[in-house]
Amino acid sequence: MKITIIYDNQVFKKGLKADWGFASLIEINNRRILFDTGADGTILLYNMKKLNIEPRSIEEVFISHSHWDHTGGLTDFLQLKRSVVYIPFSWAGSSLAKETIKIKEPTEIDEDIYSTGELLNIEQSLVVKTEKGLVIIAGCSHPGVGKILQSASQFGKPLALIGGLHGFREFDLLNDLELVCATHCTQFKSEIKSRFTSKYIEGGAGQCILL
Repeated sequence: MKITIIYDNQVFKKGLKADWGFASLIEINNRRILFDTGADGTILLYNMKKLNIEPRSIEEVFISHSHWDHTGGLTDFLQLKRSVVYIPFSWAGSSLAKETIKIKEPTEIDEDIYSTGELLNIEQSLVVKTEKGLVIIAGCSHPGVGKILQSASQFGKPLALIGGLHGFREFDLLNDLELVCATHCTQFKSEIKSRFTSKYIEGGAGQCILL
């Protein structure tokens, strides 16, 4: 699988724009899923163009939670491509979607692709099963990394955690993972990086992770 960070607070690849928010493209089994849409549709589409990502090639959008910095680009994206949108049960979503699928409980979206379900009535994370283990993509981790890992574990053994971790400080929860990429709202990014140097990957718009 391939994960390309499109939108983040910092830039990994020169020529892209940084902004408060998060979005990434998940490519697995010939499927392309846009995970979150950042805060600003203009920046989202600008970075997609620079990364040679064609919006019209994306059939599905997965929204982690309703906060503006993860949904702000959705309208602009859907105006180009009316995709299926998976949203947390508590959010109304967008009328521009081709189809809106509300998710409350842990759910298999397709073969080897899952949602943790809407945890604490606010946020869901995407879980992708690979031969080596589970890759978990989180928006902000508002419910807590522990709850996210626990929910994901029903689908297999967690391998990697990518995304915003907010005020997460229970660093021992990352001991058994093989890859960590802390992005966006992560407050203690430097501590995570120093503790897990051998398995830490820098985030930023333009970063590509192959698993």
